[in-house]
Amino acid sequence: MTPFSFRLLATDGAARRGEITTAHGTIQTPVFMPVGTAASVKSLTTEQLERLGPEIILNNTYHLMLRPGIDLLDRLGGVHRFMNWKGAVLSDSGGFQVFSLAKIRKIREEGVEFRSHIDGSKHFLSPERSIEIQTRMGVDIAMAFDECPPHGWSRSEVEKSMEMTHRWARRSLEAREAAPAAGSAPALFGIIQGGTYPDLRRHSAEAIASMEFDGIAIGGLSVGEPKEEMLETMRFTAPLMPSGRPRYLMGVGTPEDLVEGVAAGIDMFDCVMPTRNARNGTLFTSEGKIAIKNARFAADEGPLDPRCSCMTCATVSRAYLRHLYTSGEIAAAVYNTIHNVSFYLDLMRSIRQAIASNSFRSFREAFLARVASGIEV
Repeated sequence: MTPFSFRLLATDGAARRGEITTAHGTIQTPVFMPVGTAASVKSLTTEQLERLGPEIILNNTYHLMLRPGIDLLDRLGGVHRFMNWKGAVLSDSGGFQVFSLAKIRKIREEGVEFRSHIDGSKHFLSPERSIEIQTRMGVDIAMAFDECPPHGWSRSEVEKSMEMTHRWARRSLEAREAAPAAGSAPALFGIIQGGTYPDLRRHSAEAIASMEFDGIAIGGLSVGEPKEEMLETMRFTAPLMPSGRPRYLMGVGTPEDLVEGVAAGIDMFDCVMPTRNARNGTLFTSEGKIAIKNARFAADEGPLDPRCSCMTCATVSRAYLRHLYTSGEIAAAVYNTIHNVSFYLDLMRSIRQAIASNSFRSFREAFLARVASGIEV
């Protein structure tokens, strides 16, 4: 297998400061991973992304198996060479995307049959096929194939789905060990499911922790449940995860969600929120969220965020950003995305510094108080 290790450097309450070592560099945790679903963080070139300094990004198995296709991607040298990315890559197994295709997929014990959202062609994903694709992608961290139950399912439905996720987790591990390229296989993380049912989450955490995964993730949150239920489930589940392996909260969320996740003991996060919101003109700043389309910014010559040193804040005004957005210019998405991704990465740097200096509790209180008092302007 490719080199992988996790080292816990410090704790501050439940918050953890750590370090993950991969073949493509060292990752300081807690970490936020920008989402590059189709081997691209939307609106950014690889060079622009490198300047922002993330140590790891996320790619997606489902999207890349459909386009450009794993055979071509493999022939072109895998995702790192394809996108000229030198840092680490984690790949989502495709389970969440299959979950989102409810109307055009069939789930059975063997795996999932679905039709492409691109051209309607029929495809099949199983734990074995997902691990094969992720291995051929050349990623540093792969995810076990799982089923993500939607919010609103009954307890019995969620339990049945969870047990299949556990069986698929074992098959994912076996597939990695049996792969022809097992010597270069990625690290593999298992996924805890169980909806918002505490007893099921506990059972799933115990089952996944008993398997030989390199890290463990909390899946199945931020899929329509109320925010407080999401936070309660996360806070309940995180302490059940092994302390000696990285803990990953999948698909969450807002800056305050990240702070609360760290407070619960989570090490890794990803979410499309900073990039998607950037394209929609919603920007995260030290003064609260900004809707840049608002008329009040039409003649505002100040920087987007006076406390930020990213290229956007250092070179253009709020007035110019509003002009670009209201004019439909592509540059609006570029400038906005640079800032939002920078904001998230800077937030994680500040969190790591607070844990290292044993001041995370006061950092969290001040940050959440600022969020609570802020209004979208």
